[in-house]
Amino acid sequence: MRPSSAPLLLLDTASLYFRAFYGVPESVRAADGTPVNAVRGLLDMVARLVTARRPARLVACWDDDWRPAFRVAAIPSYKAHRVAADGGEDVPAALVGQVPVIAEVLDALGVARIGAPGFEADDVIGTLTAREVARPVGQRAPVEIVTGDRDLFQLVDDAAGVRVLYTLRGIGELEVVDQARLVERYGVATGRGYAEMAVLRGDASDGLPGVPGIGEKTAVALLRRYGDLSGLLAAVSATSGSPQPSAVGCSRRATTWRWPLGWSTSRRTRLWRTCQTGYPLSRPTPTAWWRSPSAGVSRPASRGWSTRSAREHPGSAVRVTGRTAVPQVSGGPPGRPGRRPRRGQSPARQGRGLPSC
Repeated sequence: MRPSSAPLLLLDTASLYFRAFYGVPESVRAADGTPVNAVRGLLDMVARLVTARRPARLVACWDDDWRPAFRVAAIPSYKAHRVAADGGEDVPAALVGQVPVIAEVLDALGVARIGAPGFEADDVIGTLTAREVARPVGQRAPVEIVTGDRDLFQLVDDAAGVRVLYTLRGIGELEVVDQARLVERYGVATGRGYAEMAVLRGDASDGLPGVPGIGEKTAVALLRRYGDLSGLLAAVSATSGSPQPSAVGCSRRATTWRWPLGWSTSRRTRLWRTCQTGYPLSRPTPTAWWRSPSAGVSRPASRGWSTRSAREHPGSAVRVTGRTAVPQVSGGPPGRPGRRPRRGQSPARQGRGLPSC
């Protein structure tokens, strides 16, 4: 396989369709009055991404479980404030019906949609990134992760060619996050450093407690002093009894009785925050091909879903770039734009397993 500078583009799909829902007016509706603002916004974003980034492969990573049991076991407060009365996720009523439509449209377009029972899209992204980085240098492609979730900054790695395209102001603007941006904005030099800083700081939006008395600046200062989180925890463990915050160089708002609890929480949160990169996902039997835009767009168009022009469809954008838009199975033939799946091979089935990217 020849080396290519065209990236593997990984979409944090739920993050993007939530952004699309809030960024596109609910007045965008189908002919029958059904709101399709999230559908429309997501498709517009994918079309722009494919046109601008020219990816060799494109994957819509999916939350098969928005609040995995193993993370709740580690931190019971994880996303607890988002649990609805029925135990599911609290999602706006106008968005609930659009999620299966988004899945249907992506499948109709032939875009690989990958999830795993018991895991979040973060874990799918972490796994696909790790597998791409592990490939031989001559076969490895850059990885670009599109998300509105800063937790995925932990995967940024200039040497491995991994960076994040972070959504700003709804869905219309992207910030390229590489290691230079992490230093400039957060004072940490690596993706791992960002994850360890976030563990200490906590994240109220996900119900994740940090260490009491430690904010972002103090966390960065402590990590610089002790090298990394392991070094900091070792320093805490080395102190006898219930250590004072000043023993490891922190005094802001921390109290003696809360300090040991805080460090215990930080250990558990570190387990939570790490993207799972080695868990098993089933692999698709057939090679997943990008299908002709005319065939892929016909079904959603027949439903009356709103679009501006043919050129703005993700399918049309890929036709312009002349590249495949889905991962290929290792050992299979190279992808060719416009090639249809063999008879009996459903795009929905093709997208559910884990290709060797």
